[in-house]
Amino acid sequence: MKLKTTFALAITAALTLSACDSGAGGGTRESIRAVGSSTVYPFAKQVAEDFARNGGVASPLIESTGTGGGMQLFCQGVGPQTPDMANASRRMKVSEFDTCQENNVTDIIELQVGLDGIAFASAQDGIMLNLTPQIVYEALAANPYGEEQTAQTWADVDPSLPAEPILVYGPPSTSGTRDALKELILEVGCDSNPAMEALKEEDEDRHQQVCTEVRSDGAYVDQGEQDNLIVQKIEGNSLAVGVFGFSYLEENADKVQGLPMNGVDPTYANISDFSYPGARPLYVYVKKSHFSLPIGLDGYLQQWVSSWGVGGPLAGIGMVASPPETMAMNEQRVNEQITMTRADLTGETAE
Repeated sequence: MKLKTTFALAITAALTLSACDSGAGGGTRESIRAVGSSTVYPFAKQVAEDFARNGGVASPLIESTGTGGGMQLFCQGVGPQTPDMANASRRMKVSEFDTCQENNVTDIIELQVGLDGIAFASAQDGIMLNLTPQIVYEALAANPYGEEQTAQTWADVDPSLPAEPILVYGPPSTSGTRDALKELILEVGCDSNPAMEALKEEDEDRHQQVCTEVRSDGAYVDQGEQDNLIVQKIEGNSLAVGVFGFSYLEENADKVQGLPMNGVDPTYANISDFSYPGARPLYVYVKKSHFSLPIGLDGYLQQWVSSWGVGGPLAGIGMVASPPETMAMNEQRVNEQITMTRADLTGETAE
């Protein structure tokens, strides 16, 4: 029976490739394809290069599409014309999981590959700001607490800050970093106001709009999915602030400086123990059905497992290792190909 199933999968894969030959570039796909987060991109690229070097196989194709865009591609269906993996700088949404299920992407392996932090930074010797979620929210919200946005300088938000224009370069709406910015910083700052906590109970959609919609008058500049461009922007303007993953801060430590949040600096140690408010997990999602399609998918995931530990190659380029028990659990998911359920995302338990 197993032989028949494998043969059927091979026939299905061949037919699918023939049908989409022009769109897929022609020929049988012989390398793994991963799409998604620009934050996870350098880590996935490092693992891919090490995997190809160690295994003598074609290097996986890693595309930086943003977490949201990557999820859309990942959930379009199964087969060699679709990505095998999605990299994400925030957890898969329930709505994305449901879309996957509707398109027959039914067996998904979820891996937490490490931790990162949403870093706020300025140029070396540039503007220094002691930030809090409330300050960031009041500076960047389109309508803070439902009122007109009037702040033009940081001092307008908090008198202890410099009277310099608010100028923040950050991720676009398709980015997982933007989603994490909303959840970890903007909503927290917004909900410091008791009226906003009450609004969440009364009108959740309105609460989301008031608490997470970012101003569009030029004080916040959507810089696209290339975090290195944000580094360049703030390096060239001493009054500008950038928002990106911790790995880019560490990689460019000679050019930019991290800004404290609640008095806590964005450092490896502070992210690893979650004392830094912007700490967040990073994820990789894998189609279990694709283990029989691309060459080396299992080996590539084993390369992730051997790379994500403390002192490993990913730590060397800015990834913060997950707690030991989390790493062990995710290694088990790789070894046993354990798939996720909708309840894993919702927190609901079966009756």
